[in-house]
Amino acid sequence: MTLNKFNLPDVGEGLTEAEIVSWKVKEGDTVAVNDVLCEIETAKSLVELPSPFAGTVAELLVPEGVTVEVGSPIISVSDAPAASAPGVETTSVAAPGVETTAVAAPMYGKLPADSSDAAGPAGGPLVGSGPKADAVKRRRRISAPAAAGKQTPVQQIPATPVPPAVPVAPGIPAGRPAEAAAVPADAIDTRPTFGGAISGLVGKVLAKPPVRKIARDLGINLADVVPTGARGEVTREDLVSYQAQRDAELDKADSFWGKSGRPQDQRIERIPVKGVRKATARAMVESAFAAPHVSIFVDVDASRTMEFVKRLKASRDFEGIKISPLLILAKAVIWAAARNPSVNATWVDNPDGSDSAEIHVKHFMNLGIAAATPRGLMVPNIKNAQDLSLKQLAVALNELATTARAGKTQPAQMQGGTLTVTNIGALGIDTGTPIINPGEVAIVAFGTIKQKPWVLDGEVIPRWITTLGGSFDHRVVDGDLSARFMADVAAILEEPALLLD
Repeated sequence: MTLNKFNLPDVGEGLTEAEIVSWKVKEGDTVAVNDVLCEIETAKSLVELPSPFAGTVAELLVPEGVTVEVGSPIISVSDAPAASAPGVETTSVAAPGVETTAVAAPMYGKLPADSSDAAGPAGGPLVGSGPKADAVKRRRRISAPAAAGKQTPVQQIPATPVPPAVPVAPGIPAGRPAEAAAVPADAIDTRPTFGGAISGLVGKVLAKPPVRKIARDLGINLADVVPTGARGEVTREDLVSYQAQRDAELDKADSFWGKSGRPQDQRIERIPVKGVRKATARAMVESAFAAPHVSIFVDVDASRTMEFVKRLKASRDFEGIKISPLLILAKAVIWAAARNPSVNATWVDNPDGSDSAEIHVKHFMNLGIAAATPRGLMVPNIKNAQDLSLKQLAVALNELATTARAGKTQPAQMQGGTLTVTNIGALGIDTGTPIINPGEVAIVAFGTIKQKPWVLDGEVIPRWITTLGGSFDHRVVDGDLSARFMADVAAILEEPALLLD
C-alpha cells in the first residue's frame, strides 16, 4: 500500500498561501482522479482543488479554517481500495503518471459532493437533490429464496402525494410507464409554446417545479433571482447562491450589542484579516497613496434609459435575461472610452526606479464590475467588452454577478481589468467617491435612480434622475478629459439612441 500526500498547489500565479474553507471528502472516502477534495480561499478567489490521485482518503492533514503555505501537505490518499459493499463493482481509475488502483464505483453512479446544494435551510435535502421527482413508487422486490419457496406478502407502501405531471416525450404512448415516458428534467422546455395554453405562462419567471417549491419554502421571489439556466430559467444553484447572499445580509441588530453587564473588553469581536479582504485592503491603500485621485460628479436625467430598459424587458429577444440600467451604463462607458481613450489606460513606472514612466493606452476594454460578496469586495471583469452586442453584454453581466455572489469567481476573471464600474445605486446610495482599482486610471460610480423634480423646457416635472461619480488618476486623466468622458457617459443615459450612431 502506498500513501500519497497532496501538497497545496499555487493556483493564483505566485500566491504564497491559502485557507482551507471546506473539505468535500472525509477519511475513508473513495476518490477518483479529478474528484473535488476541498475548497480553498486565496487572496483572489475561492477555488476547488481536484484530486491528483485515485484511492481512499487516509487523513485530512489540515482542518477547515486554517491558512497554510503553498507546498504544505493537506491530505493523504492511500492507493489501497476501500472494502467493496455488496452489489458494488470495482473499476480501475487512474490519471496519467499515477499507478492504476481499484476504486469502488457505486452501481448507479456517484452524486457530486456539493455541500452547498445538498441540504436546505433546516439541514434536510433540497427538493430534487435525491430521487427524481417523477420517479414512481414501486413495490419491494421479493428475494430469490422467498420466491422459490413460500411467497412472502408484499409490504404495503403508504400513499404519498402525487407529484406534478411530467411532460411526455413526443412519440411515446401515454400508456407507457412513467419512468420510461418521463422526459429528463434538463430536457423539459418550460417556455410557452404557440398553439397551446400560453396565457398563464406569459410573463412568468422560467423555473422547473422543484425549483419553484424550493423558492416557496425559502420565501424567495423568483423574480429577484438572477437566472443562469440555458434557456434563461432559474436553477437550483441560483437559489442556493441567492439564499447564501441573503443569509450573509441577515439583520442581526437585535442581538448585536450583547449583554450590557459584561465588561467592554469581552464584547470585542476580533476578525482575522485574510484572503480577499486582506488583498483588497492592500490594493486600496496602494491605489489611494500611489495614484493622485480627482473626482467629479454629474446629475443625469435617465428617464429615457428607464423607458429603454422597460422595452428591452418586454422584448422577446431578451426573454429570460435580467435587464437593468447598469447594462446601459456599461455600454455608455465603453462608448465614451472610445471617444476618450486615455481613461482606458495604465500608468507604468520604470522598474529601475527612475523618474521615467509610460502610459499604456489599451485598445480593448476589460470592463470591471465591483461586486459585494459575503467574502468581501471583488472586481471581476468582462473580457473584450467592446466586442459584445447589447444582448451579449447583458448575459455577461448576469453570469458575472451570479458567479461573484456564489463566491466562485476565479483569479483569471479578476486580472487584466482596464476600467471599472461600481453600482452603489443598488443599495439606494446617490453617489460617492470610489477608489480606483489598481492598474487602472478611472472608475465610475452609478448612483440610485429615483424620481425628482426636474426643469425641462421651463417646466418643473418629475423625471428619473441619477448621479454619476467618477474618480481618475490625475497623472493620466486631467480635468478636461475627465469632464468630457463623464459628459459622454451622461449623454448616453439621457439618450440611449446615440448608441446606434
